[in-house]
Amino acid sequence: MLDTPVFASAAVAAPHRLASEAGRAILAEGGNAIEAVVAMAATLAMLYPHLNGISGDGFWLVHEPGGRLHGIEACGPAGSLATIERYRGKGYDILPSRGPEAALTVAGAVGGWQLALELSRSLGGRVPLRELLLDAINHCREGYAVSDSELRCRPHALEDLKTAPGFASGFWIDGAPPKPGGRRRPEALGATLQQLADAGLDDFYRGDVGREIAADLERIGAPVIRTDLERYQARSVVPLTLKLPGLSLANLPPPTQGLASLMILGIVEHLDEARLDSFEQHHGLIEATKRAFAVRDRHVADPSHLARPPAEFLSDAALMREAAAIDASRAAKPALRDGDDGSAVWMGAIDGKGLAVSYVQSNGWAYGSGCVLPATGILWQGQGASFSLDRDATNPLAPARKPFHRLNPALASFADGRVASYGATGGDGQPQVQAQILTRYRAGQSLATAIDAPRWLLGKSEVSGSIQLKVENRFDPSLLERLDAAGHPVVESGLAYCEDFGHAGMLVKHARGQVEAMHDPRSDGDSRGV
Repeated sequence: MLDTPVFASAAVAAPHRLASEAGRAILAEGGNAIEAVVAMAATLAMLYPHLNGISGDGFWLVHEPGGRLHGIEACGPAGSLATIERYRGKGYDILPSRGPEAALTVAGAVGGWQLALELSRSLGGRVPLRELLLDAINHCREGYAVSDSELRCRPHALEDLKTAPGFASGFWIDGAPPKPGGRRRPEALGATLQQLADAGLDDFYRGDVGREIAADLERIGAPVIRTDLERYQARSVVPLTLKLPGLSLANLPPPTQGLASLMILGIVEHLDEARLDSFEQHHGLIEATKRAFAVRDRHVADPSHLARPPAEFLSDAALMREAAAIDASRAAKPALRDGDDGSAVWMGAIDGKGLAVSYVQSNGWAYGSGCVLPATGILWQGQGASFSLDRDATNPLAPARKPFHRLNPALASFADGRVASYGATGGDGQPQVQAQILTRYRAGQSLATAIDAPRWLLGKSEVSGSIQLKVENRFDPSLLERLDAAGHPVVESGLAYCEDFGHAGMLVKHARGQVEAMHDPRSDGDSRGV
């Protein structure tokens, strides 16, 4: 049982230590949890460009002291020129993942920061925007060391990424991919952040920064135009909730896969009780994942185009039906949609008053579209790759339509007064890792042990396209033998700690005020507090 860091009243957790420090500094100065997360999000957009950026999308879940929940959906829709006819006419059968044609959705993250800070001010937050962006601006001006996580990153479609406008000059160092010890100084991006700090975040969409973004997108031939930026607003949403014995869970509705994250935990609750790390426990979680993903793939899309209310799938009767369809000893054949490479960052904060935040931010694929806009230094996202060019698909491409998102932040409230902010990265792995760490914590493991423990990940093989159960190599071999014999095709990663299994984190505020906090040893981050 590993020891978990415990802080007197407030804490943050993030996948890069400098981001954690930026958040801790805001808390130490009297800032609240939302303000701390904005500071971390801006800093991570500089330090972890392979996983997120200011051109990406973001999703917020906020828990007020007393229990009131807030959700913020900060994902951009497809641009006005992003039509099926456009891509079919250019010979595409599926949407490209790199280059100007992949830069097809509006960036939502900055609009989410803006809406979150409005909520913060309504709750007493008073830290100036300039102070929240200061660390990020300084990293751009002074330079920063390329992270170990980025050095380990092996992005897909690498040849297309290399030729995306501005990518090589923006991210390679001396004409080559970065090496250990390499440093970057993205001065144009720093100037953009300084402009936002001075003029306000709305400038990203409707001011000087927005004008420059639109001009550069037009110049490279992307389907997002200035009107798309000017019309964009992040929006408040009602979170999805699920009550379990002694516990209330919250996540976000479509277009996120928060429904799947809640369904997995709800289905498992209706299975026979199983000992932690037994075959029965892991088999139940894996099979619940398959059932939840089947619902997700049929029903999660742009929220204005849903056939059924998501809450229907979280009713006790619906979860019991899903659980009853699980064979206790044999694996069902899964049918998973193609995933992405899980490029995102999760971060969380809980302040001294008990305000808790769970937040995920992403550019989509690793390095997004790969397009770096020269006037602003912004790397544009590639979230639109989840659209389909099939008009009869669950979420077909159309202007102003929102793509399906794997991003989903989570919160939990316990009957004894504890409040937990938690989450994970990793594309399809996000719901799976969330379920694994929360299950361990509920069973009595410490936060540190639950997050450190070996993980499995159900997904498609990059080579064969077949479904595999990839595992880190610290599981009991006899457990893996039983899982394989039951029909789960186990493939060992060969690594004890592998980033392919996501970066996870969790913070827990106890009734007496102290905060436990932990971020993943698979990342470059940590937890810090006051």
